[in-house]
Amino acid sequence: MNKVILFTVLSFVIPFMAFPQSKSLFNGKDLSGWKIHGTEKWYVENGELVCESGPDKEYGYFVSDEEFTDFDLTLEFLQESDGNSGVFFRSSIDGIKISGWQAEVAPPGSFTGGIYESYGRGWLIKPDPSKDKALKMGDWNEMRIVAKGSKIETYLNGTKMISINDEKIGEGKGSIALQIHSGGGIKVRWRNINIKTL
Repeated sequence: MNKVILFTVLSFVIPFMAFPQSKSLFNGKDLSGWKIHGTEKWYVENGELVCESGPDKEYGYFVSDEEFTDFDLTLEFLQESDGNSGVFFRSSIDGIKISGWQAEVAPPGSFTGGIYESYGRGWLIKPDPSKDKALKMGDWNEMRIVAKGSKIETYLNGTKMISINDEKIGEGKGSIALQIHSGGGIKVRWRNINIKTL
């Protein structure tokens, strides 16, 4: 009898202990929980977050108030025009100068899912060109970024794009940041931004 009672109690306790909960970083209503850096446009439309080039045609960033170190992040993006953007992690920012690592979001042939170190070593790893077919330009795409210590993995629509172990990344700390690239003519939509701390 005691064994039955113990098993019953543990069956309720263990799931809560073993599986961290995912939470949404974007409420679909407003920009709360984030800060805009730069003069480019960030706004909510039809429950989606939209970034769009402004008259200055400069870099723009949408930076989370909260910092995340080890995490499993999923989000969806749709590139309406050009689409040169990215998802920064373990990042810090001063004005529009950002330090950290970017999982690339870009048009076909431009290494979506690769990892770029801003104001540092540049490209650390690019996906194999054969994986570029995972990108659906002009349609919704799901990106997943898993960061655990020095190991980073990215996935695009279920396809594993890269895996990298890097000591410098492992020492990084900071926020999540969405980017709009300089140059003008860019428009990207985002939705379902969810993160699970590891």
